[in-house]
Amino acid sequence: MQLLSLKVKNYKVLKDITVKNIPTMAVFLGRNGAGKTTLFDVFGFLHDALQTNVSNALSRRGGYKEVLSRGQTGNIEFALKFRMSPREPIITYQLSVGLTEKKHIGVTREILSFRRGQNTPPLQVLHFSNGVGEAVAGEIKTVEDIYNAVRTEQTLDSSDILAIKGLGQFKDFPYLIALRQLIEDWYVSDFHVDEALGVGDIGGDTRLSKTGSNLASVAKHLRDFYPDVFRETLRTMAETVPGIGTVDAVETQDARIVLRFGDGAFKDPFTARFVSDGTIKMFTYLILLADPEKHALLCVEEPENQLYPEILAHLSEEFRNYARGGGQVLISTHSPDFLNAVELDELYLLRKKEGYTTVTKAGDIPQIKAFVDEGDQLGYLWKEGFLDKEEWDT
Repeated sequence: MQLLSLKVKNYKVLKDITVKNIPTMAVFLGRNGAGKTTLFDVFGFLHDALQTNVSNALSRRGGYKEVLSRGQTGNIEFALKFRMSPREPIITYQLSVGLTEKKHIGVTREILSFRRGQNTPPLQVLHFSNGVGEAVAGEIKTVEDIYNAVRTEQTLDSSDILAIKGLGQFKDFPYLIALRQLIEDWYVSDFHVDEALGVGDIGGDTRLSKTGSNLASVAKHLRDFYPDVFRETLRTMAETVPGIGTVDAVETQDARIVLRFGDGAFKDPFTARFVSDGTIKMFTYLILLADPEKHALLCVEEPENQLYPEILAHLSEEFRNYARGGGQVLISTHSPDFLNAVELDELYLLRKKEGYTTVTKAGDIPQIKAFVDEGDQLGYLWKEGFLDKEEWDT
């Protein structure tokens, strides 16, 4: 499954942006405050809205007035295009959130549609406004079922509930399952080294938490149930972090887990609290990327923090391998060293213009493409200010 494009209007600093032709690994470059975190939070908002409702999702972010772009009066709008595989139809999901006539928060428009080819019109599965709309009726499991189905008017329990959540007949529809997976399985890393250093309880954790607090438990799970994957992770660790020979998750007498790192310079291994923050963070990323169940959308904010510059090229390739293996990775950065390992087609430039974020694909700018074709590295171009020019927004 791959997210192909994203359009956002009136969401905080994202007054009107379109991110087109998103590759399986996409890197978003911008200075502090350029809108990188807000861009990632779009998926967080959709996740919260799907889990509860749009009113709750807005409340978590300060309310409707705080989320609506400053000075704007229109609705907050999102449009996602994705496909399950290269041979599957393109799926478009459109969502508009605003105030109803009674000044309540509601879904003013929600459309789910498919397009099989450039010359075929989109086929709508559902079209709702303020809790009322039309959707295909009957059991829906394939696109062919949509062509043969009739459409009936239906009403949701509340106008702030997403129709893709509230309509039970779509529970087994693979394309809607894929959309839900894209939204629900969205993962943005928020690693805290102090939490990753803690001693974990022995439990059934199989996936890394967003803060890395269960690192030891997940490492033990990989060691016990996916030994080949764990050995490959250790091999990569030894190649990228000098002196690290082994890593193990050891059970203590009080039924807890502690990480122990082996350094070739010492006879006995030592616990995680005695290794550098950068070592712990690199190991955390590798454990995340080793997860046999890939996240539908993996977001990583500024991976360069606390890591040695020479490690960043290795980390970039690990992210790329994750994407090649069927995942999709979105990364934000402002590190020249990380950029030197990024390909031109993977890079998007974020800038602030008149208080709002603009997004431009670097490869679509002829001058930047010419620089790269002549052998200039993206990190050098960023450091020298060539990737931050106002004319790139036009």
